[in-house]
Amino acid sequence: MSTPQPYRPAPQPYPQIVTRPTNALAVVTLVLGLLGFAVVPVVTGHVALRQIRTRGEGGTACAVIGLVLGYLALATYVVVALVVTGFLVWGGTR
Repeated sequence: MSTPQPYRPAPQPYPQIVTRPTNALAVVTLVLGLLGFAVVPVVTGHVALRQIRTRGEGGTACAVIGLVLGYLALATYVVVALVVTGFLVWGGTR
């Protein structure tokens, strides 16, 4: 008979780190929001959030930040347009 071998636990496999892919449209939204565009990041941000929710991708923060910047740019452009229109209608000097 052979002598029994000492007990050795089975080697544990390295843990697999699973990363979710980042939604490309969310990154586009962030970049366009940072560049000061208004309407395009708002539209792409909402589309990106829908894709993230249905596909299970990452990039929610990029999409939300891009959306906020897009809405801020849109509000700024509206205020500037109203001020310029006011000056044109009522005259800037008296």
